[in-house]
Amino acid sequence: MENKNTVIEMKHIVKDFNGFKANNDINLQLHKGEILALLGENGAGKSTLMSILSGLLEPTSGEIIVNGKKINIANPTSAKKLGIGMVHQHFMLANSFTVLENIILGHETTHGPVLDIKKAKEKVLALSERYHLTIDPDKKVADITVAQQQRVEILKILYRGANILIFDEPTAVLTPQEIKEFMNILKRLAQEGKSIILITHKLEEIKAVADEVTIIRAGQDVGTYQVKDISNQRMAELMVGHAVEMKLTKRAENFGQNILEVKDLQVKENRGNLAIKGLSLSIRAGEILGIAGIDGNGQDELVEAITGLRHANQGSVIINGQDMTNKPTRKITEQGVSSIPADRQKYGLILQMSVADNLILQSYYHKPFSHHGIINFAAIKEHAKAAVKKFDIRTASSDLPTGELSGGNQQKVTIARELERGSDLIIAFQPTRGLDVGAIEYIHKQLLKERDRGKAILLVSYELNEIMQLSDRILVLHDGQKSGVVKPDQTNETELGLLMTGIQKEGQDLDQSFS
Repeated sequence: MENKNTVIEMKHIVKDFNGFKANNDINLQLHKGEILALLGENGAGKSTLMSILSGLLEPTSGEIIVNGKKINIANPTSAKKLGIGMVHQHFMLANSFTVLENIILGHETTHGPVLDIKKAKEKVLALSERYHLTIDPDKKVADITVAQQQRVEILKILYRGANILIFDEPTAVLTPQEIKEFMNILKRLAQEGKSIILITHKLEEIKAVADEVTIIRAGQDVGTYQVKDISNQRMAELMVGHAVEMKLTKRAENFGQNILEVKDLQVKENRGNLAIKGLSLSIRAGEILGIAGIDGNGQDELVEAITGLRHANQGSVIINGQDMTNKPTRKITEQGVSSIPADRQKYGLILQMSVADNLILQSYYHKPFSHHGIINFAAIKEHAKAAVKKFDIRTASSDLPTGELSGGNQQKVTIARELERGSDLIIAFQPTRGLDVGAIEYIHKQLLKERDRGKAILLVSYELNEIMQLSDRILVLHDGQKSGVVKPDQTNETELGLLMTGIQKEGQDLDQSFS
């Protein structure tokens, strides 16, 4: 479809990596003032396609037309000159620099030979006000929240004059409240005439803001659709190539004895203030306890205290009847604890190491992977081969560095390692962050399988839908304290939202762990 308002046209794009076609004849159109969603499974080729558009990669074949002219986007500088800017999933900011310094870096305003900070600051604040992107230009990036860092990234590309904005999984690290605000920002940018490509796995977000959606599967586009005319179910089916269960079915409860008991726990955060204030909870065998709460209400400190990564100032952590309070992390994992961390890149994986090696990080010193200190490489390779197949990890080889995999496949490596260890207690912190609907369905089913095998699962998630679907009980955290304990079939997202802000349900006995 030709359109006088077409700002980007990508025609028959192919990107071949030594015989593997990451993009295989993809077509895409973006119009002025439009939000186009780019939807696809992990490893479907979305980021590769956008790397081509932003000048990070060159296509093997195909053509790109920008504002009616056929263009060769040789590098990111060419892309910037064309008004194309990209906000990556993992932000590219210098933590020790201020917000202002990060925004103007490489595009400094000068007055003669002197840097004109005053003029640059005025320009940044004007942009900030115009697009409702509230920031403090003098704060160091290290001292601001993730949502504020994202605003800095957006201001950075607007400062450079971008009219075509690409966002790669922009809400993966945001809370529900921040996501809502971000969606408003996108709408305002589009109303101002900016053209936006939104790479996302979240069907609700596409429905909330996008005008059109281009769906990619296994490196090929399977069509572009008007968002108002396509259902979530149909988008999911087109993306993964088969019907997807949007609602999970859970087996009846069959609880055993307590696996985890946390009693009167107090934990301090990095600045020395109490983040967990006298919290008690317990999880039985065969039970999923969901922890709901707005980010920053003690979730990190609670998980770190249970796993031995942070000192508990008071109280106790009992695992399988043993007091494991403040014990070394390895002792805790050997007591039967698996942990899927919130940040796979920081805490879950060693990105330079191979997929095979990452899969045995917790068990390399046990048989069959080693015997009397001698590593059995054949056993490690065999284990990796089985895990890659079982968990559908999309990689050309288990010898590849894990950092070369897509974010979702990195997450699958972490989950495969932790679930394969057969632990009695599984701590899953944001287990499906950044995953597509097919991978989410798969991981949810794996967690439910572990529950049905009699494992105790502590699920910490900022996705209320995930908490509601998986949990047998939900404990709501507010300001490091228990704000409520509810059952999913006896509550709703509105009530949970109120509990998350500290408004407690009348007549609820918070000491009743099994209420």
